[in-house]
Amino acid sequence: VKDLEKEQNEGIDTLPSDERRNFMKMGLAVTGVFLGGTVLSLTSVKTAKGGNTDSVIPVEGQYPYTKHYGMVMKQNNCIDCEKCLVACRETNHVPIGHGAWRTDIQERLTTVDGVEKREFRPILCNHCNRPPCVRVCPTKATYKDPETGIVVMDYKKCIGCKTCMAACPYNARYFSHDKYAIDKCNFCLDTRLAAGEKETACAAACPADVRIFGDIKDTSTEIYKLLHEPDNKIWVLRPECGALPNVFYMNA
Repeated sequence: VKDLEKEQNEGIDTLPSDERRNFMKMGLAVTGVFLGGTVLSLTSVKTAKGGNTDSVIPVEGQYPYTKHYGMVMKQNNCIDCEKCLVACRETNHVPIGHGAWRTDIQERLTTVDGVEKREFRPILCNHCNRPPCVRVCPTKATYKDPETGIVVMDYKKCIGCKTCMAACPYNARYFSHDKYAIDKCNFCLDTRLAAGEKETACAAACPADVRIFGDIKDTSTEIYKLLHEPDNKIWVLRPECGALPNVFYMNA
């Protein structure tokens, strides 16, 4: 995988017409994670690991980051208490309204043996290893942090063109009227992590052990153990986009 920080950002207008259409489709299509088709890809860890650059789970030496942060969602643990949402807003000063969000919970109704039940899935920026948003930003306002691999924003460089919003396969970006720039989850890089905390606000606030945050490269972390346990079934959202996300899903 090429180091995206060293590549010149192309901007969506300079892409070939077929790629430009694909980027627009990814951003404009409904990307609800409970839809069918290829939105979900159930992949066992045994087949997700591998030495090739397209492996779902990063392997040692594949990426240059000192720490490689990611998150595992134990989605069936989610009880929709929304404590994660409150913690995120308070920690990162996310305004209420205007479509502003850094993390959210989606739900669907299912029927099992004639009994209706609700299922929940937390979502946020997937901090992709091949982030389409980074590729198309014309001012390099969004980029992967070279130390952590977190996809971050430089608000001073952002011109609010919303090209990155159109390119994001997960609809995980919004226009901040306070900053007059695009905003998104940054795994609390400039708040909790900068203060020496080990967890994001959403992970620390969760009472149901849903969000497991940590360094994917560190063999002592819970996230590393979950991703490398052969019996665990791990999947990512919208794998067909080729973005290689660092947010993974499983059932506990």
